[in-house]
Amino acid sequence: MINSFHYFFWCALFVLIYTYFGYGLILFFWVKIKRLFVYRYSFQSDYLPNITLLITAYNEESCIREKIENSLSLNYPKDQIQYIIITDGSDDNTPQFVEEYAEIQLMHQPERQGKIMAVERAMKEVHGEIVVFTDANTLLNKEAVKNIVRHFSDKKVGVVSGEKRILNRSADEAAGAGEGFYWRYESKLKQWDNELYSVMGAAGELFAIRTKLFEPIPKDSLIEDFYMSFKIIEKGYKIAYEPDAYALEEPSASVKEELKRKIRIAAGGIQSIVRLKELLNPFKYGVITFQYVSHRVLRWTLAPLSLPIVFISNAFLWDQGFIYQFIFVNQVLFYLSALCGFLLEKKHIRLKLLFIPYYFCMMNYAVYAGFRRFMKGSQSVLWEKAARRTN
Repeated sequence: MINSFHYFFWCALFVLIYTYFGYGLILFFWVKIKRLFVYRYSFQSDYLPNITLLITAYNEESCIREKIENSLSLNYPKDQIQYIIITDGSDDNTPQFVEEYAEIQLMHQPERQGKIMAVERAMKEVHGEIVVFTDANTLLNKEAVKNIVRHFSDKKVGVVSGEKRILNRSADEAAGAGEGFYWRYESKLKQWDNELYSVMGAAGELFAIRTKLFEPIPKDSLIEDFYMSFKIIEKGYKIAYEPDAYALEEPSASVKEELKRKIRIAAGGIQSIVRLKELLNPFKYGVITFQYVSHRVLRWTLAPLSLPIVFISNAFLWDQGFIYQFIFVNQVLFYLSALCGFLLEKKHIRLKLLFIPYYFCMMNYAVYAGFRRFMKGSQSVLWEKAARRTN
């Protein structure tokens, strides 16, 4: 029996260390070596194709004017941008506010069918060679579009992902700290993924594709940007990453709101793994499969499952030596920190040191909840927006 606990403990611990630390280290050193021997593609800085900026907005009257002003101020030739905002289902003043701007092509229908249907309807009106997708509740830096489209001068690139950045206006804003810490780490992994070969998915807040590569998405897809970008990878293209094109977004209003978003993403991630199973074939996709499994698949499958296995098996191995006692004590301290972070958050007391363990546990809990929703088929494609901080 003890031998079985040894086996489960070390296998599960390896999965956790590899998923959250090991893959990043391998990327870091692999990229360092690659820089010594492989020529890095130089972008054509004057590559300025006709583009379409596509914004989907559902009941965004509080921020749509600011989004439009931000979009119109982007540093890109005005005669080469088509602006489309689609507001299907909005029953506030969002469509009326969009109509105030003659430069913007408004698409609106009263019926709400979800973001996927809205995007598919809008794509029929796209004239640009490149279509840039961005969310209504984010603001882009002035050079964002120009920095994104230069990557398409490389014919191997089918998708370019910008960067999501979390605004953290207050030093004690723990939700922003947890969310921001996660996205900073993700951004670094994307940078290394990009240098190795391809980024593993696009940030839904800001990404672009070659218009000719778009194809209709299954109507029940939960994270359409992820699925869309990987279907383009299946066609033999790669996803590039541009950290100097970023979308600024307020942090979630609360951990409850962030959890709601994470559960949906987890359900969509598991759904996508099932539907993109062809990418798990290393004989066909090579390094793509390695990156996909390491960066995405493990996080939505084996890594969350490994957490309780490591803890429980470690408890049974307490008397097997100092190393097991040391690891178990540190696990207990970590989960106690997460629990303290949770209890303090309920009292609106936010300490970043305790919030990061809490955020990590919350993310992994979201995978379990997302898997349950996926199996039950209870996750709607109609996105219930997570509330964001407004000050």
